[in-house]
Amino acid sequence: MMDCSICSAMPYILRPPRNTICVACYEGARSIITLINKHENDKPSTNYPLSTKSRKFSLLVADVNDSLAGICKCSEMGEGDKRNGGRTKLQNETITYLSGFVSAFRDKIHTDIQVKPGNDEPSIPAHRALLAARSGIFRNILDSDECKAPPSQTITLPELNHDELQSLLEFLYSGSLPKEKMEKHVYSLSLAADKYDIPFLQKFCEHQMLASLNSSNALDILEISDTCSNQSLKETSLNFIVRNMEDVVFSPRFDVFALKNPHLTVQITRTSFMDIRNRRPGTV
Repeated sequence: MMDCSICSAMPYILRPPRNTICVACYEGARSIITLINKHENDKPSTNYPLSTKSRKFSLLVADVNDSLAGICKCSEMGEGDKRNGGRTKLQNETITYLSGFVSAFRDKIHTDIQVKPGNDEPSIPAHRALLAARSGIFRNILDSDECKAPPSQTITLPELNHDELQSLLEFLYSGSLPKEKMEKHVYSLSLAADKYDIPFLQKFCEHQMLASLNSSNALDILEISDTCSNQSLKETSLNFIVRNMEDVVFSPRFDVFALKNPHLTVQITRTSFMDIRNRRPGTV
């Protein structure tokens, strides 16, 4: 698998000259464009002049929109060039340009908002425009009167600890996460994606959970899918539990799960009986 020119952990100066971009970054760019366009189209018309801060915010979001549109266009153009064994200079330059978002986060360049975890650990500097572009919920929060303040303003995500928050922000800036971070924080990130309406992160977490589904984590995935109202993931985990009923039900985790989630325990029982009935000879 080739390194992504945007989210690769390899230092930039050591990366080979290539114009590849991973599926996560490409799809993330497309979803950001869709989200921004939706907000622009849904924005009510008004004759009131924009404040200086609002104009700056709109310009920042527009810049994110335009640059991400460029990466999608270049990636689509690049597919044809790859078939001919060539690469486009424009695509290389666009990818390099977009990698500045990750650098701006890591190096805390002109950050204008502090994002605080739900414990007493330090807050993390971020950029209002990017948060608003990634999540409609964040945009509403940042548009509120409480957040129309100097750069020292802080918003709190109480359900996340510091490491989880760091991973969330890293994903919002890069559209991907290292495998070890994704495996460690997939449940908390999935809940955050649902709460703050980040569809691409929801999809990313779903793929990770499906890929790792086994007898030891099936109950956790079922619980997360129920909380997030992810019906397809819920059905997949339910069917997996039924097919591996003995391993799951007689595990130490099941007793705690049953006490905490009686409605899901009932659904497991009913799904199991339905499966037994459907496997009987002559059952229509």
